[in-house]
Amino acid sequence: MTNSSISLVQNLGAPAANTAAAAGLLKVLIAAQATGIAVELVNTDKATSGSKLPFWVVLSSPQTTLYDANAVVRFLYKTGSLPLAERILLEQHLEWEEKTLSGLDADSHMEEILAAADARVVWLGNSGAAAAVFFGALYFALSNAKPAALGAFPALQQWYTGQLESPAVTAALPVYSANVIKVLVREEPSLANRNVNSDVEFTYDPAKKVLPVEGQNNILITSALPYVNNVPHLGNIIGSTLSADVFARYSRARGNNTLFICGTDEYGTATETKALEEGVSCRELCDKYNSVHKEVYDWFDLSFDHFGRTSTEKQTEIVQDIFRRTHANGFVSQETTTQLYCEQCSRFLADRFVEGTCPHCSYEDARGDQCDACGKLLDAVELIDPRCKLDGNRPVVRESNHLCLDLDRLEPRCAEFVKRSSEAGAWSANGLAITNSWLREGLKPRTITRDLKWGVPVPLAGYESKVFYVWFDACIGYPSITAAYTDEWERWWKNPANVKLFQFMGKDNVPFHTVVFPSTQIATGQDWTFLHHISVCEYLNYESGKFSKSRGVGVFGNNARQTGVPPDVWRYYLLSSRPESSDTVFTWANFVSCNNSVLLNNIGNFCNRVVKFLNDNTKYAGVITAADPARIAPGADTLDRRFIDDINVLLAQYVEQMDAVHIRAALTTARDISARGNQYLQESNLSNALFSEARAQCDTVMALASNLVYLLSAVFCPFMPSTAASICRQLNAPQRRVPDTFALDLKPGHVIGKAEYLFTRIDEKKVDQWLAEFGGSSTAEASAAKPKKEKKSKKGKPAQA
Repeated sequence: MTNSSISLVQNLGAPAANTAAAAGLLKVLIAAQATGIAVELVNTDKATSGSKLPFWVVLSSPQTTLYDANAVVRFLYKTGSLPLAERILLEQHLEWEEKTLSGLDADSHMEEILAAADARVVWLGNSGAAAAVFFGALYFALSNAKPAALGAFPALQQWYTGQLESPAVTAALPVYSANVIKVLVREEPSLANRNVNSDVEFTYDPAKKVLPVEGQNNILITSALPYVNNVPHLGNIIGSTLSADVFARYSRARGNNTLFICGTDEYGTATETKALEEGVSCRELCDKYNSVHKEVYDWFDLSFDHFGRTSTEKQTEIVQDIFRRTHANGFVSQETTTQLYCEQCSRFLADRFVEGTCPHCSYEDARGDQCDACGKLLDAVELIDPRCKLDGNRPVVRESNHLCLDLDRLEPRCAEFVKRSSEAGAWSANGLAITNSWLREGLKPRTITRDLKWGVPVPLAGYESKVFYVWFDACIGYPSITAAYTDEWERWWKNPANVKLFQFMGKDNVPFHTVVFPSTQIATGQDWTFLHHISVCEYLNYESGKFSKSRGVGVFGNNARQTGVPPDVWRYYLLSSRPESSDTVFTWANFVSCNNSVLLNNIGNFCNRVVKFLNDNTKYAGVITAADPARIAPGADTLDRRFIDDINVLLAQYVEQMDAVHIRAALTTARDISARGNQYLQESNLSNALFSEARAQCDTVMALASNLVYLLSAVFCPFMPSTAASICRQLNAPQRRVPDTFALDLKPGHVIGKAEYLFTRIDEKKVDQWLAEFGGSSTAEASAAKPKKEKKSKKGKPAQA
């Protein structure tokens, strides 16, 4: 039995060099060269088999087909005629190669492959069936191993060098190379193979205390303190906490020394009312809902430096100190007021213990302090047909002595502050308009005490049974929460020369931040840090109606988590719908469309396309390439230079918008930067053909595109921090600052990480499901609220502090 030639049928085209099929091809070619057998390479169009195997070998004599490369090697070397002992040893080698060595890939197991092979080659000769099989199996790893790595295994290195010099291998390798797809070994990303501009790295350690530093931009950020009587809904979140978080993250990424403070507002009538409804003490209620709020904000990935609360000793200490100074300076007066008194409950009724018909718009369920329908601030005695919320009885009018903050006497200095600060800090138009409407009407003395038990006690003789009105002490919660964060809180709050204060809130909270609290600061005579910029949101409505804390209409923070949609998707959609100048509407249809059309198809598609193309082992194997200097030089008439210039224009626009706290516009610009990246890939015709036919151009495209992906991690980080972190992982790069200009900060030779999907498609059928689930039923607080006790068991009994 003799063979002068064999036919090797390539069934699936040229295999990649790192595959078992390529290794098998090399084994057969070496064995054929060593045994003097000619090899004819045949394409599948000459074959009639329907096999899905990558190749097989047809012997000319006897006429038969072999499908396994090792079987072909055995046949060609006539191993069956070897002495039994040699044949057994050979089969042990081949079995070990088939079971152990072939299961390891060079990308992630290079050292393991080299160590395993080094232990076996001492038993191998430089020729014969075992040598051919081992060389074919090891060639991809050995030819791509770094010299230092291979040098650590001298026996293996010596054997490999000898094999390369053998006639059979020398003759087989050119044929092999011409019939496989070249593949590079993919290095595992690490700090060692990072090559990133060190100037761009940004680190934020939330455990490190942040204090003002003279000579730096010290930015103090607060979001309106959410009231502690229920679960925050999406309107609350976008209106203050989420918007403030975006600006805080941006400020840090610009290198500013930034402190972000928030906490729950816990004193006042609403707390007593809610505690009464749930049959618990005010302290128990506050502990419960402070935890609920914190859990919601943690899930939304809000980066408070400290999230505190107002029912603390620090709050009492600072509020009373501010009052004493204000009183000593003559800005507190006493007045006798008419209040509603419930004879059934034997108590004066605070504003929120009263409901009735609004005298302005006739809304029948107006609260005693404000009408939810028209937004007008009210005095409870103004209500038509008032009723006690505790027992439904009609209250009577009685007199009670209270203290007032003399806003009328503070008005000139308050107006001066508003003019100065609103111009220097470029207040949002709606915030300034609301403030000016108060000033135009003329400020009047405003009551700052209430007949309640749950609050900061009034430190004045004759008022021991009263507490401060929540809107006198609530804004003082900002410095008191800061005092809970650091004993050096006055370095933030009494340092106007070195600190700029940015505050975020819904429009109903504006007057208390721009008139009442600044007037109180002025009245103390101390050198306070005053408001620099106020960012005000209008209302976010839900589908065809309004969110309502009291009625549980709409999506609440815990509901968002229950949908299974990641926090970043919620953040993006809410911020893209941020009601900056007019009311906006949350709809489930737009929510799903935003995820699928914008996040997935624009941002996700661009990043994934670039990272996967770079990671392809037949192209770049994850290594950043150098751009052609001529193609990116300033003034060059190339697609690449025009792309750089366009990105710089968009980046400057983004920075300008974020500095001005135009958050929604900046998010649109960030999206435009990503879209420009997609356009650049299309214009450049990024493809396998570009790589093989215009390598220098392809290298430039990938250098620019990968660095744009890195830039996107920075501009989207304030909006979608987890997405930004994923991008940085994929690029094997540190979190980066927001720069002034676009630069190639991922340098040539930098090794990126593996691709991750940034977003996943949401089934459109979810719209109807979520509409049915959250379309207005009052279930938002079910997971947080305890079962209510029977009404008769608490009727007429005020909640205990």
